[in-house]
Amino acid sequence: MGSIKHFDLVINSDDIFLNEDYGKPISERLSIVLRRNVSKNDFANIAIRSNISFSTIRDVVYRTNSLTKANAKAISLLIHAAFENAIAFKLQAEGDILFLNSLLKV
Repeated sequence: MGSIKHFDLVINSDDIFLNEDYGKPISERLSIVLRRNVSKNDFANIAIRSNISFSTIRDVVYRTNSLTKANAKAISLLIHAAFENAIAFKLQAEGDILFLNSLLKV
């Protein structure tokens, strides 16, 4: 999914993270939501776009590395990709429900 590569989207990580967020792992909830809603392709595309390594992004998402000013842009882009993907998953699920409902004739 993730379509951010088609846009010159500007995400300001200063609008997402506070100074006290830096130097420690991201929240457990953010980690779970990101892992549920992004793919390896999203990680790779954002790594290329942000000049932050795939492994650094992965380590921040899995909470084995801390959020820094340097990797915050990549995590911000990942949050945007997760948001887009979550909307797409929701729309897909709604379509699937309608289709399955018509088969079951409930």
